[in-house]
Amino acid sequence: MGAGKTTVGKQLAKKLHLDFIDADQELEARTGVSIATIFELEGESGFRQREAELIKELVEKPGIVLATGGGAILNANTRQLLQQKGVALYLRARVEDLWKRTKKDRQRPLLQNTDPLKKLQQLFIERNPFYEETAHLVIDTAHHSVDKLVAHIEKNINDYLTTHENTQR
Repeated sequence: MGAGKTTVGKQLAKKLHLDFIDADQELEARTGVSIATIFELEGESGFRQREAELIKELVEKPGIVLATGGGAILNANTRQLLQQKGVALYLRARVEDLWKRTKKDRQRPLLQNTDPLKKLQQLFIERNPFYEETAHLVIDTAHHSVDKLVAHIEKNINDYLTTHENTQR
């Protein structure tokens, strides 16, 4: 949440001449309601089920950059799909930076509580091991502009793919 998945993902897709899909936006478009409404009506477990089904479908699309919601990684099947179906990136940010980027956002259901900073810290502790386990590449976002991040990611993806292709031979 707030790591820059959508912003960086859009720019990366443009630079690589690929389509960009934000899983949360796609889910909202398909259901006709906001993520917050899904949380309200179906709870987090209902939302996570919908999210997992959608990602299972989306990872089969060729030529895309896919931004998943921050909690998608909690589902073991989703982690496996992300790892097997493409190059999984973890845009790692410091909790303090995530807080600065999200503190005024009222659209994030998990942060609508009395101590959103504490919630972000808790989510980071809970999710970070899953992100690191799943990601082919970990990209630190601190102190980098979107343009620099995209260039860095592009280079790292190319290096990864070159290395990966060489190990497959």
